[in-house]
This record gives sequence, C-alpha cells and structure tokens, in this order.
Amino acid sequence: MARPDKAAAVAELTDQFRSSNAAVLTEYRGLTVTQLEKLRRSLGENAQYAVVKNTLTKIAANEAGITSLDDHFAGPTAVAFITGDPVESAKGLRDFAKENPNLIIKGGVLDGKALSADEIKQLADLESREVLLSKLAGAFKGKQSQAASLFQALPSKFVRTAEALRVKLAEQGGAE
Repeated sequence: MARPDKAAAVAELTDQFRSSNAAVLTEYRGLTVTQLEKLRRSLGENAQYAVVKNTLTKIAANEAGITSLDDHFAGPTAVAFITGDPVESAKGLRDFAKENPNLIIKGGVLDGKALSADEIKQLADLESREVLLSKLAGAFKGKQSQAASLFQALPSKFVRTAEALRVKLAEQGGAE
C-alpha cells in the first residue's frame, strides 16, 4: 500500500472512531465471508463492521484519543463502529459469538471509556433504551398517582379531624 493510501486509511478510521458512540474489537479468525456478512446484518443499522489492519487502526485510535485499545491489536482484527444504541449492537455480537465460537470479542470503548470483553457482554444483557425509558416513565406515573392520592386524602382527613374536634368541644361545652 502506498504512503498516501495509508494516510487516507488512517484518516478515515480516525473519523470513524471520533464519530462513533462505541467501538468493539473482535477477532474473526476462522469465519467465512458468508458468516461475516451475517454478522454485519446482525449488528443492526447503526453499526459498521470492518476488517482492519492493526497498525493503521492503532494509529487512528491514538489520533482519536483512544489509547486503551492498544493491547487488543494482535491477530486478525475487525472493528464494529457503533453510532446508535450500543446495546443493540452488543447483543448482535454476543448472539453471533454464541452461534459462532470463532468470533472472539476482545474489548472496546464506549463514550471514551475502555470496556473489557466481559463488560461488553454485560452491556448486551441490558434491555434496550426504549424499554428502559418505558420502565422509567411507568415508575414516574406510579409515583404521580401515589402523590395525587395523598393530596386527595389530606383534605378529607383534615375535615374528619376538624369534625371530631368540633364534636369534642361541643361535648365539653355542654358538660359545664
């Protein structure tokens, strides 16, 4: 590869690292082209899976300010650049790796924080963003219902207490 081509490849990879929410490094040794195509489809629309050269990718990651991946650039490496929901893509990688043990998740980075292979698998175990937001909205709705019931109960309790106090005062006034 000529020098200008390498510089262009590094620049493109650097842009991908900077524009991605997450990047996951994998080893794909032993996977067929058909399996790699299936993997690309399983990652979803918001991820791009690319087979990369270790040296160029390491330079690009360092230029993007990511040095935590340096130890993972050994052997055949491919990177999943994730621009959308990282949970969806992590699930795709995890599920594909279960079916195809030749795919090995090496590690990655999420919003600038280094992730181990185990942390990526934990990320895959999370529910999707939409489900988590729905649960949060349901919790808020439940708390609002409890607050409304409490506010509604306060005036009626006050009225009952005031009525009981009036009766007690009337009894005391009538006894004198």
